[in-house]
Amino acid sequence: HLAVKSLRAGECRMALAGGVNLMLAPETTIALSKYRMLAPDGRCKTFDAGANGFVRGEGGALVVLKRLSDAVADGDRILAVIRGSAVNQDGPSSGLTAPNGPSQEAVIREALADGGVEPHEVAYVEAHGTWTSLGDPIEVQALGAVLGEGRPKERPVLIGSVKTNMGHLESAAGIAGLVKAVLAVRYGEIPAHLHFREPNPYIPWE
Repeated sequence: HLAVKSLRAGECRMALAGGVNLMLAPETTIALSKYRMLAPDGRCKTFDAGANGFVRGEGGALVVLKRLSDAVADGDRILAVIRGSAVNQDGPSSGLTAPNGPSQEAVIREALADGGVEPHEVAYVEAHGTWTSLGDPIEVQALGAVLGEGRPKERPVLIGSVKTNMGHLESAAGIAGLVKAVLAVRYGEIPAHLHFREPNPYIPWE
């Protein structure tokens, strides 16, 4: 988000954005285990009725960003275009694993407005996928409230979470989701959403 703003403002001609997560000490895993936040079977089951915790993962990624006109002029290989972005603070909620639905709706609307994109034009969302029976419904309902506006029934929104494929990369989770979305656009195929057996009954899927 900050890189996009800097490029738009002409502060730089190219920006690098990314993240990395490495598990180099046991303290965090021990604490998460004590609070029973990790999936006992080591499987991230986002959107599933059996979601019972997250799975820690390691990894990192970096993207090179330029204004589209500069990338075209430089003859760069362009994988995707970022139309818009937004950031907000989640505000108060009932707990760490329960995001604030209205705040999520607000940031989605801001990103769409920033990119000049209508809600019904969005075909796929790479979701955060909080892995809990409570958090997942809040996120999906926020997406439905915004992206359902003016949407024909024959064009449902597809959703997924890369966390089912590689775990929660924590400080690198955002860039992992972006890379997955970019590759899905490039190859015209969405990677399989793993460990989904029974839809979470608290999510109004229709």
